[in-house]
Amino acid sequence: MKKLLLLGDSIRLGYREEVAKHLEGKFEVWSPEDNCRFAKYTLCHLRGWLETWGEKPDIIHWNNGLWDTCVRYEEDGCFVDLEEYTRDMFKVLRELKKLTPNVIFATTTPVHPEKLMQSNADIDRYNAHIVPLLQAEGVIINDLNTLVRPHIDEYICEDKIHMTDAGKAACGKAVADIVMGMK
Repeated sequence: MKKLLLLGDSIRLGYREEVAKHLEGKFEVWSPEDNCRFAKYTLCHLRGWLETWGEKPDIIHWNNGLWDTCVRYEEDGCFVDLEEYTRDMFKVLRELKKLTPNVIFATTTPVHPEKLMQSNADIDRYNAHIVPLLQAEGVIINDLNTLVRPHIDEYICEDKIHMTDAGKAACGKAVADIVMGMK
């Protein structure tokens, strides 16, 4: 059976069970129990997570961005500036490509417009910047942002950032579909 590694923030934590359900019998699906948070955190902990699994994946589905684009202190802007985000994302990609050439990047999902200290304008700016750079490196893009955006009220829960059950189901199916397309 092929092996799928899911990496990413709490959005990934939310849809991982849906992905496993859709891919049951076709892929062994593994993901860290930990929230992979921002790109630098993913880079810092990646080796340990991989040692826990102990096997090389056939496909990796990965996202970082919500933590990177959040604003902790208004005067500082995004938690991680775009230049640092880009550098860290390419370091993560370098390590992932050591495992498999089959890397899928999921765009950062939108937040509800009422979400304080997070803006879709920043999320869009980071997605618009990183997507073509990753595509140039042969990374497949899973545009979860475009999937979620027209359904924000249905897919984003009352905390204004995480997925409802309907959002988890939609994202989980989209992840499973793109993975199956690479099989």
